[in-house]
Amino acid sequence: MSIVAEVPSFLQVLSSGLVKRFEPEISPVSNESSAHGYKSKDVMIDSTKSISGRMFLPDTPGSSSHLPVLVYFHGGGFCIGSTTWLGYHTFLGDLAVASQTIVLSVDYRLAPENRLPIAYDDCYSSLEWLSNQVSSEPWLERADLSRVFLSGDSAGGNIAHNVALKVIQEKTYDHVKIRGLLPIHPYFGSEERTEKEREGEAAGYVAMNDLLWKLSLPQGSNRDYSGCNFERAAISRAEWGHFPAVVVYVAGLDFLKERGVMYAGFLEKKGVEVKLVEAEDQSHVYHVYHPQSEATHLLQKQMSEFIHSF
Repeated sequence: MSIVAEVPSFLQVLSSGLVKRFEPEISPVSNESSAHGYKSKDVMIDSTKSISGRMFLPDTPGSSSHLPVLVYFHGGGFCIGSTTWLGYHTFLGDLAVASQTIVLSVDYRLAPENRLPIAYDDCYSSLEWLSNQVSSEPWLERADLSRVFLSGDSAGGNIAHNVALKVIQEKTYDHVKIRGLLPIHPYFGSEERTEKEREGEAAGYVAMNDLLWKLSLPQGSNRDYSGCNFERAAISRAEWGHFPAVVVYVAGLDFLKERGVMYAGFLEKKGVEVKLVEAEDQSHVYHVYHPQSEATHLLQKQMSEFIHSF
């Protein structure tokens, strides 16, 4: 069998159709409160589609108040990634504590075996799970579904945007109120190259991103697919009026920073309440690679402030 597509150190697609993904360090769950101030457990969101999630519940001794809910979608170019990765587990557990928020991290089906819009549909179904489980899942006993937030990094930031669009257009889950979006280093594209993408030194990044889009886009689609190119979304002016507030996080050393800035500018033109926050000396998804860093702790503080502004 030959390799027909490869992202070195991350992914190989073989001529047989088999996909090999690298296996980073993973973290087990802990149903008992840890020294870090939270407990975690895995849940099944849809067993018929193998959609699962990992929940993080912060310790709140002496308090019985309701807590906001953050639904998080991991990154990985739609082709790799998992809620179980140590970096995600550590970041989201600590975020649950810092923000006093219940976190649900979603494991959606991956491309190229499951091309878009499957990831969008899988992640949208996590809202249905919240709606259905809030009265029976003990860890949601104190969940305030009138304060739900969508977040994710890289491809997960893209998913947060597209799930929010789906919520507005399908007008479902009225009692699950999406208050805001917190995309981190969101992954978007288009057939037209940006100024940075046309620079010679960007060739390696462009080639990798093109390959990931090729592996994840619907068959017959290009990078102007609405899921990739946010300007192509078929949404009316009235519907944009219902889009939740957004804070877009970008990193100064990230190749995708340009796209994140463009995304924030696009939302602002649509009348969406949007804020752009930059971590100047940081790289793409630094919070996953360095979940205990000072920069990551600052990001968690900023996210907490946004969540509790509602």
